[in-house]
Amino acid sequence: MTPPNYLTPEGEAKLQAELEELKGPKREDLSMRLRSAIQMGDLSENADYHKAKEDQAFLEGRIQELEAILRNAVLIQNEKGMNTDVVSIGSHVTIQEDTFDPETYHVVGPTEADPRNGRISYESPIGRALMDKKVGDIADAETPGGVIKFKIVKIE
Repeated sequence: MTPPNYLTPEGEAKLQAELEELKGPKREDLSMRLRSAIQMGDLSENADYHKAKEDQAFLEGRIQELEAILRNAVLIQNEKGMNTDVVSIGSHVTIQEDTFDPETYHVVGPTEADPRNGRISYESPIGRALMDKKVGDIADAETPGGVIKFKIVKIE
């Protein structure tokens, strides 16, 4: 059984839009490139043909990957209906480490993780440390750089 892919509604819409783009215009452009390369003649030494075939394999692989992600998608409920007593997937969590400024993260599935933009996966070291914690709890995250201790300041 394939594990679920936790997605926010925005993440699902973004992946759906990418899938439509790949299945429509991108696939059509690629088929035109292939037709053009085939018309050039000898395929054994035709670099355009080989590049187009590589691109086609990548495109079809990405389409299959997106379809699998979306097929197993579990939407993270919107914030209004969420339990804000404990950290869960979909929570916006404000944490503070020692004397550093507080930082807010949105806990998401690995498909949407983007740490530089405040979106961390629940499977990441910090994400795992946050799960099921309450405001005021101290969490220990085992990271490659060592253990990080931080306090849960707010859950939204």
